[in-house]
Amino acid sequence: MAGGDHLDFEIRPASQPVPAVERAALMANPGFGRVFTDHMVTIRYADTKGWYDARVEPRAPIPLDPAAAVLHYAQEIFEGLKAYRTADGGVTTFRADANARRFRDSATRLAMPHLPDELFLGSISELVTVDRDWVPTDPEGSLYLRPFMFASEVFLGVRPANEYLYCLVASPVGAYFTGGVKPATMWISAEYTRAAPGGTGAAKCGGNYAASLVAQAEAIEQGCDQVVFLDTVEQRYIDELGGMNIFFVLDDGTLVTPPLTGTILPGITRDSVLTLARAGGRPVEERPVSVDEWREGAASGRVVETFACGTAAVITPVGAVRSRGYAFTIGGGQPGPVTMGLRERLVAIQRGSAEDPYGWVKRIL
Repeated sequence: MAGGDHLDFEIRPASQPVPAVERAALMANPGFGRVFTDHMVTIRYADTKGWYDARVEPRAPIPLDPAAAVLHYAQEIFEGLKAYRTADGGVTTFRADANARRFRDSATRLAMPHLPDELFLGSISELVTVDRDWVPTDPEGSLYLRPFMFASEVFLGVRPANEYLYCLVASPVGAYFTGGVKPATMWISAEYTRAAPGGTGAAKCGGNYAASLVAQAEAIEQGCDQVVFLDTVEQRYIDELGGMNIFFVLDDGTLVTPPLTGTILPGITRDSVLTLARAGGRPVEERPVSVDEWREGAASGRVVETFACGTAAVITPVGAVRSRGYAFTIGGGQPGPVTMGLRERLVAIQRGSAEDPYGWVKRIL
């Protein structure tokens, strides 16, 4: 059935899947984003046909014409989420419906067609089912899922493309932190910004990340783990990190995070943290936070904890901050109880070891 919200996926099994022994060796220490499963999903779109030709097929290079629109005008969006092995051997996902909605929102901003939620979620279910043996049994591991879509029409011209390709690949990943959760050091960029009002900051598109790489490289050169971007207008207020949202814990227990004003990615982990904090009775504020407030608060004891959050690391404590001409620590440079409590609660829900009162976890297998 072409062009509708529902498509039947054609399953084309790999003729030469990775042997079980080799797969086990790869999954023993997969790292992040280096090892991939046997299959991928592809779905095509054309203005004249809608969505069509949904497949689960062997993972392979994608044929691409040199004049494909994505290579010249960067119409591309993506998502990131995980599938988890449960204690009884099943497989679940966490808030995949929220990823589907954000994928549509990103498509709107990049003038791309909407992939129906049913197809987005169906692609995940189909791929995980076919590649179920790639879902780690290690309690710290997971299967990272990367849905993405790009303009595949062959043309040179500044307009939205008429043809697109949606793909889904999967990568088994290990624990983000080896040896336990470690406080990260942040570099505040004084020169580069991530997104401007009216720009693509709220969309999950490759251009945002490409623009962050030079600042992230600067952070690494300065001995830091991640870059912190400031607002474009005043270069005074904290937006977000290169790939994560940020939170501050005040000495009265209040949790503070920058508001979603269009320049910040609406993180699903961010939303989950806010939900858990409110449910636990913790005061929450979504408001601008200046560098001066952060720096002076850390010195006075007003800001007792800082943490970042995202799909890959879930929640990462921030222990130290550097920029040109100054540096400071937060909470003695150690993970704080609020940070670690929220992390423990969220991970427990994600992995099925705690009750899920929000309906976030969906079983695939």
